[in-house]
Amino acid sequence: MNRKNFIKSAGLMAGAAAVATPFSASAARGSTPSAAKVTLKKSLGFGMIKEDLPLVDKFKLVRDLGFDGIELNSPTDMDKSEILAAKEKSGIELPSVVNSDHWKKPLTDPDPAVRKECIKSVAQSLQDVKDFGGDTVLLVPGVVNEKVSYEQAYNTALDSVRELIPYAEETGIQIALENVWNNFLISPVEAKRFVDEINHPLVGWYFDIGNILRYGWPEHWIKTLNRRIMKLHIKEYSRKLMNEEGLWEGFKVKLLEGDNNWPEVMKAVREINHQGGWLTAEVSGGDREHLKDVSLRMDKIIGYL
Repeated sequence: MNRKNFIKSAGLMAGAAAVATPFSASAARGSTPSAAKVTLKKSLGFGMIKEDLPLVDKFKLVRDLGFDGIELNSPTDMDKSEILAAKEKSGIELPSVVNSDHWKKPLTDPDPAVRKECIKSVAQSLQDVKDFGGDTVLLVPGVVNEKVSYEQAYNTALDSVRELIPYAEETGIQIALENVWNNFLISPVEAKRFVDEINHPLVGWYFDIGNILRYGWPEHWIKTLNRRIMKLHIKEYSRKLMNEEGLWEGFKVKLLEGDNNWPEVMKAVREINHQGGWLTAEVSGGDREHLKDVSLRMDKIIGYL
């Protein structure tokens, strides 16, 4: 089926609408329509699991510690059939994946061949997470550096994300753009504008709560991005450590012990009626005792909803 006919497919449009509820015409206006109660399941990045165990036992461990899901990287060298078998045996969910190539082969690279490689990689990630039973691919939209100006990155990123839309439509999977320290889209108003310019129900935002504390307040971002937010990453950050020891040292603090005002953050999540369903930890990993502590701290944070 060619792209033109595929987009015309009534089944496709119905599927896209069903998957992509986080974005709507009301979101573009910044309003928050009434819907079901906000609930968040707990997930964590696969790399956080530091126990030396077979894959299925890693999945079971995470489930036993109170997590509902695991976020994998994709494309991955792991065998997909083994992943699916571990998922079935453990009862864990695989709601999202992080694209593996968006840093080393960014969508804003001046070389079109590099951008094409990233697009091909993201297309594979979209198929992978569909096979895993999830609904979202995390994608860094671009990087600004000495070789790529801000304006150049903005325009190239728009074009590159638009090139990915047919792949998102074909799979019915969401592309969620994340705020990272990439010198790009560093204000909530600009981040909102970027998604609105793309204007597609399968393209939204993967909001990282901790990354913003370097230059803003997550509750402000959440209210501005509103229902453009498809998924949430959780981490902590200390401005005191940042100022005294360096930027990256700010992350060396446990959840609930940094500068996030969690009651206000969760209040904002509740006020926008976020329906992404998942809160995924992206913090330092460790053994089962460490991960149990992360799980309990996440419980307390979710309790502020």
